[in-house]
Amino acid sequence: MTYRLQTINNTGTIMLVGCGGTGGFVAEGLCRLLIGRRHRLYLVDHDRVEEPNLGRQNFIKADLGHFKAEVLARRLAAAYGRQIEYLIRPIEQLALEDRGDLTIGCVDNARARRRLQYAGRYTMGGYYSYCRYGGWYIDAGNGEYSGQVLIGNGLLTNLGHSFNPASGTCSTLPLPTIQQPALLAPAPKKRRAVDCAEAIAADEQSPVINQAMAALVLTFVHKLLTGSLDWMGAYLDLASGNLTTVPATPEAVSRLTGLSVNLLIEKVKKQ
Repeated sequence: MTYRLQTINNTGTIMLVGCGGTGGFVAEGLCRLLIGRRHRLYLVDHDRVEEPNLGRQNFIKADLGHFKAEVLARRLAAAYGRQIEYLIRPIEQLALEDRGDLTIGCVDNARARRRLQYAGRYTMGGYYSYCRYGGWYIDAGNGEYSGQVLIGNGLLTNLGHSFNPASGTCSTLPLPTIQQPALLAPAPKKRRAVDCAEAIAADEQSPVINQAMAALVLTFVHKLLTGSLDWMGAYLDLASGNLTTVPATPEAVSRLTGLSVNLLIEKVKKQ
């Protein structure tokens, strides 16, 4: 059976975190997708445009030295005639009230992902525990020629009765880091970590992988907004030309989490 993810309110907030390699192209694509819609759009990135970004990211020479989120927000607001808000605070300073109904993470490190996917922490008996992330979270990540886009919004304890056979909808999926725990793995220490622009300049990343990933992210967003998204993940490989999608089904979630299918499906009440 096919399940569609519950969409977000047409006045909800969409937040894009990371406006560099993939995020800069996602930002412009979102403006196109949101034409005629009333969603609020936030761009978040505290990095400034640098020389290696030119030609590889969605920036021009006049942008050098300016904040990426601010440059894109001003340019796209003028081009598409909509209000676009931006934040130039580090990810670590994002508060619960900053979150969007849909948050898109185009970041390239485990620390940023960990911060983005959880709403906050509360203390109980002296121990810290992560709270459930409320809105949908889309995580995009890539390597040299390949990448993945994952969507989720809940911890293992939140997944019960996530799938409703009567309506054919899914309300909760495991967070991307539950689907792929390696996303939170520490970066290898054998060599200095580089950002996307440096990786491309060093021939360690395809010059078109970010545009390809942005298109895949935007496909997720479009399908989610139109109520037709029935994937929980997608894996792209430019070298082989393959795109593999993971359906959002109780069986797929069960394989990932070890939870029983019966627990994941909402029981239909007999009339």
